[in-house]
Amino acid sequence: MILGELFSVGVSSSLLLKKAGEEMARTIILLLDSFGIGYAHDAEAYGDKGADTLGHICGWMAKNPRRAGEAPKPLYLPHLAEHGLQAAAELSRGEALPAGLGAEHTIGAYTYAQEVSRGKDTLSGHWEISGVPVKFDWGYFPDVPKCFPQELVDAIISQGNLPGVLGECHASGTEIIKELGEEHVRSGKPIIYTSADSVLQIAAHEEAFGLERLYELCKLAFKLVQPYNIARVIARPFVGTCAADFTRTTNRHDYAVPAPQPTLLDKMVAAGGSVYAVGKIADIFAHRGITKHYAAGGLDKLIDATKQAVADAPDNTIVFTNFVDFDSSYGHRRDIQGYGEALEYFDSRLPEITALLRPDDLLLMTADHGNDPSWSGTDHTREKIPVLFSGAGIECKQLKPMQTFADIGQTIADYMKIEPTLTGTKADLS
Repeated sequence: MILGELFSVGVSSSLLLKKAGEEMARTIILLLDSFGIGYAHDAEAYGDKGADTLGHICGWMAKNPRRAGEAPKPLYLPHLAEHGLQAAAELSRGEALPAGLGAEHTIGAYTYAQEVSRGKDTLSGHWEISGVPVKFDWGYFPDVPKCFPQELVDAIISQGNLPGVLGECHASGTEIIKELGEEHVRSGKPIIYTSADSVLQIAAHEEAFGLERLYELCKLAFKLVQPYNIARVIARPFVGTCAADFTRTTNRHDYAVPAPQPTLLDKMVAAGGSVYAVGKIADIFAHRGITKHYAAGGLDKLIDATKQAVADAPDNTIVFTNFVDFDSSYGHRRDIQGYGEALEYFDSRLPEITALLRPDDLLLMTADHGNDPSWSGTDHTREKIPVLFSGAGIECKQLKPMQTFADIGQTIADYMKIEPTLTGTKADLS
């Protein structure tokens, strides 16, 4: 390929220069889904003033024994703290955490970021991080019985060739399968429900209803909800024999609206690079701007898949993992201890990932919204998120607070020497 041809396919001059001999960088993004570090400036408008996912977990675990007869054991996150988590949280809170996390110094650049998107949901958070804030209002289903429009329900039933549906309400995904799972298996009627997010979820038994049938039904529902401006339809398969042992599986699948403008991932691929997506990242971005997908579910498997992706990733690659369990298994279920112990597990295995990093790699640890497990209800909380950058060339310092998540994507775009994202201001990492 001649030089002119390279430019014609959108490869930047900086990338060409690097190919001439200089090793190209990679960026590894570890997103701890729902890991907020203090309520946002506009949290009151969302009913979330006072929410603090990390702070309340930290305070609870410092005071409460994990098991009967034991003394309380404070939250211990030495590796995350070393990367700046404690410092970022205390910057966000304006005061010290209830207990130290186990590290006395930091090895990277840290701050917090506030969201400008109007929602506090998965898509809004991820899109804004990637440079595309959501300035419009998603559609939502009201928190009332029979919350879905009747014409939508009728269309799902008729076009899906169903005997009917169950649920039709706001609900916790784990609770509704306990409540309606047995009736679903008997009747063949899938369970449809929603939350405070812009979402329609369909739960069905993998064996009694069929996994592929559930996926096809969700594809149909995704088309049908578009007039209502709904962001996602989520397939929620489960297994088990009765209410007592029904369990959701890792075969969840999200059908999401694509971002309305090019994201950081799109720009990475357009520059001739790669994006390796781990877990539900590919679904969140509607499989656009993704060059390789690593399917995994469960915190342990997601860490394993991330290690594999980092080991596989060539130069000029973004590896992006969403660790969904913090949100789905602990935040929504209001399990404070479970959330804390999951954080400790992640922290204990973080060195396995950092050991795979190369000298030119940039590591980012962040979140997409909050989900305070001590808060009322079961929904996300409007919070600031940690922004923890580290790498061999990254100066150890406090960065300016970011007034939009988009500053994160802009910083990565600058580091990777690709076209800037549409919004956001880059941080000075050197």
